[in-house]
Amino acid sequence: MYYRITIYPCEVSEILGIKLNTAQTLIRTIKDAYCKKKHQDVTIKEFCEYKGLPYDEVFNMINKITPKHDKQSA
Repeated sequence: MYYRITIYPCEVSEILGIKLNTAQTLIRTIKDAYCKKKHQDVTIKEFCEYKGLPYDEVFNMINKITPKHDKQSA
């Protein structure tokens, strides 16, 4: 199975609860911060580092991975 490592403005919008235009501006700001060219994508890792978000949670959300919780006996 392959997992995606890039993030798109529509996903940023959904994760942060912001409008799509604001998410697009944020992606451009992150590209500037990481000295990326217009055609280069922003990775989930770069997005998380820039925003201070937990990478594992965002990666799982983007790739629709349900985390497995350890079952604890009562």
